[in-house]
Amino acid sequence: MQTQAPWRSAALKAGARRDEFLPFHVPLIGEEEIAAVEAVLRSGWLTTGQRALEFERRFAEFVGAPHAVAVNSCTAALHLALEAIGLEPGDEVILPTMTFAATAEVVHYLRAVPVLVDCRADTLNIDPEQFAAAITAKTRAVIPVHMAGQPCEMDAIRAIAGAHKLRVIEDAAHALPALYHRRRIGALGDITCFSFYATKTITTGEGGMATTASAEWAEKMRVLSLHGISHDAWKRYSAAGSWSYEILRPGFKYNLTDIAAALGLEQLKKCRSFHEARKRIARAYDEGFEDLPEIATPARVADTEHAWHLYVIQLDLEGLTIDRGAFIQALKERNIGTSVHFIPLHLHPYYRGRFEPAKERFKNAERAYERIVSLPIYPAMAPADVDDVIHAVRALVRKYRR
Repeated sequence: MQTQAPWRSAALKAGARRDEFLPFHVPLIGEEEIAAVEAVLRSGWLTTGQRALEFERRFAEFVGAPHAVAVNSCTAALHLALEAIGLEPGDEVILPTMTFAATAEVVHYLRAVPVLVDCRADTLNIDPEQFAAAITAKTRAVIPVHMAGQPCEMDAIRAIAGAHKLRVIEDAAHALPALYHRRRIGALGDITCFSFYATKTITTGEGGMATTASAEWAEKMRVLSLHGISHDAWKRYSAAGSWSYEILRPGFKYNLTDIAAALGLEQLKKCRSFHEARKRIARAYDEGFEDLPEIATPARVADTEHAWHLYVIQLDLEGLTIDRGAFIQALKERNIGTSVHFIPLHLHPYYRGRFEPAKERFKNAERAYERIVSLPIYPAMAPADVDDVIHAVRALVRKYRR
């Protein structure tokens, strides 16, 4: 006979408060990572070097891409991707309003124009129909964002892009190690950009990676990532290098250090186990909230594998007597950390008023924004931590149910 899940009891832990605050995220760093970083510190070579190159090779192999370029953030990867495809001032790039600042700001870096479109109501990913409707003669590229780790509808997006000769630059900051139709995200679009920020599936503290099938674009991004200096500029302080170098074009300081790469190499070895841990937590949340009509759990899409970078619930505000802000505050008072992903770009001061009438144009994003809450989901969580989150959400729903 199956044992009843502890949170099924309405009386158990009703309204209970954790003794210690549960952070929204804590990275899982083991002795292997510490030893790898220590080895770099003792080696005398701290900046970009052999470990960064090895990280590129291993990561490309992991996602199934021919080329990978390690950089210091996903923002840098997105910027270099747009540089690589030759984006010019005045060009338009279509992207979802439901994303982080970086997705649009890199378009501004090149004095191009970000064109915001609405998301789907279920996955919160870019709506392919909205993408198609936004294409003009000035459109040069699209940046689909794999929201929370759920792959976008890449077949539809690539078909639309192909018909209009547009480049597909994937913002995969959330999407390691997601699968779309049995293919790893990282080998689908023209260039795919990943994040290794502290909250991501694997972390280098700060860091990113761009993957592509194009040797030309990979080389261009690699050169631009280190001041536009000729190939293998990083070797100039080694026995194999030379003091002489050439600046091929103005570049940037986007290179990833060996210290960060050493951390990334060890984290990459654990990527699958980290993902399994996230999946277990997601399944526990699904089961914990399945009988609550006031809580909409993340949508499942056939023939995809969610990365579970985020677990985003949507509140049925019509069924509750409190709003999203009060719900988050009540969880905080129970020592449960949460977040919101994201405040749609068109609601921020810089973009506000540029996309009228916003209520109609971005109706799915605006409705979702009022309701979304990102719950803790990371491998360092103990089963008791997961139970505490479930208890707290269930207690609040019972307390504030209409």
